[in-house]
Amino acid sequence: MSLQKNALPAPFKNLAWSNLAAQSAEQICLAAVPLVAVLKLNAGPGETGLIIGVQSLPFLVASIPLGLLADRVSRRGLMITSEFLRFVAFVGLLLAVLLDQVSLALLATLGFIGAIGTVGFSVAAPSLVPSLVPRESLAIANGRLELARSLAFAGGPAVAGTLVSWAGASTAFVVASVLSVAAIVFLWRIAEPSRPIPTKRHPLTGLREGARMVWNQPLLKPMLLTSIIWNLAWFVLQAAYVPYAIRVLGMSASIVGLSLATCGAGMVLGALLAQRLLQRLPFGIAVSIGPVVSVLGSLAMFATLWLPSPVLAGFSFFLFGVGPIVWTISTTTLRQTITPQAMLGRVSAIFLTVNAGARPVGAAIGAMVGATWGEAACLALSFAGFILQAVVVWTSKIRGLKVLPSS
Repeated sequence: MSLQKNALPAPFKNLAWSNLAAQSAEQICLAAVPLVAVLKLNAGPGETGLIIGVQSLPFLVASIPLGLLADRVSRRGLMITSEFLRFVAFVGLLLAVLLDQVSLALLATLGFIGAIGTVGFSVAAPSLVPSLVPRESLAIANGRLELARSLAFAGGPAVAGTLVSWAGASTAFVVASVLSVAAIVFLWRIAEPSRPIPTKRHPLTGLREGARMVWNQPLLKPMLLTSIIWNLAWFVLQAAYVPYAIRVLGMSASIVGLSLATCGAGMVLGALLAQRLLQRLPFGIAVSIGPVVSVLGSLAMFATLWLPSPVLAGFSFFLFGVGPIVWTISTTTLRQTITPQAMLGRVSAIFLTVNAGARPVGAAIGAMVGATWGEAACLALSFAGFILQAVVVWTSKIRGLKVLPSS
C-alpha cells in the first residue's frame, strides 16, 4: 500500500503531533522518577519496584471506567482532560524537587495521578483513529502514531538522564510539563467527527459485551494472553534494571538514560520496518515476529550476568524496541479491523486493563524477587516469561493469517 498525499488528513496529523508531545513528556518523567529515587533516596529494587507498581495501578483500576466513557462521550475531550491531569502530576513532581520534599510516597502518589491521565489518553486514542482516517489507511496511521511513540522512547530517557545528571531533576520535570501543554494544544485543534449517541444501558452490560467478544474471538484472545505475559515479564525486568545497571554494571545516570533510549531507537526502526513487513510477509508471520525478538532481547540482558557490559544491556533494550513495535502496529490494526466501531472503546479498555494492568503485578513480583534473591533472579524470571509469550502467539491462529481480515 502506498502512502497517498491525502491518506492522513489534518485532524489525524494533530493527533499524531499531540501523541508525540504527550509520549515524550511521559517518557522523560518515567525515566526521571526512578533516577531521582535511586540518587536522592538510595532506593533499591524493592523501592523502585514499589514506585513502578503504584504508577501502573491506574491501568488496572481506571481502564474499564474510562473505556466505557470513551464509547459515550467526546474522545477528544476525554484526551484533553486526561493530558491536563498528567500536567498537574508533572508540576507536582517539579515542586517536590524544588522544595526538597521528595519521598518514595510522594513519587508514587504523583505517579499514580499522572498514570490516570495516561490511561484516559491511551483508551481514547485507538477508538478515535478509525473516525479520522479511512480503513485502508489504518496501518499507516497506526504506524505513524507508533513512530511518534518510538521517537519519544528514543529521546525521552536520554533527555531525562542528561537533565538529571547535568541540570538537576527539576529541569526534567519542567520539560515534561511544557510538552504536556503542547499535547493539549494539538488536541484542541482536532475536529472530532460526530457519531450516534449510544443507547443508555447499565455499564456492566456494555462491559460484558466487550469481554465476551475479546474472550471468544479466536484472534483477539491470543493477542490478549501474549500481551499479558509480555507485560509481566517486562515489568519484572523494569523493577530491577535501574539499581542493577548502577550497582552491578557500573553505569552513571546519563548512561542508564542512554541505555533506555536504545529501546526507543529500536522502536523507531521497528516502526519504519513494520509497513514493509506487513506488505511482504504473510500477516500472521509479521505479527509473530515481535514476540520472538523480545526473547532475543531478554537473552541479551540475561547474558549481562556473565558479560556485565553496558553495551550489551543497551543492545537488549534496542531489541525490546524493534520487535514489540511491529507487534503493536500490526495487532492494533487487526483489533480495529475486527472490532465494531461502537465497541472500540470498551475493547481497547479491556486490553489496556489486562495488559497494562499486569504491570503492577509484574513490578510487585520484581520487587519481591529482587528484594529476596537479588537482581539476577529478576533477569532469569523475566527471560522465562518472554519465552512463554512467544510460545502463545506462535501456537495460535494468528500465525496462520495470510492477510488482514476484511471484518
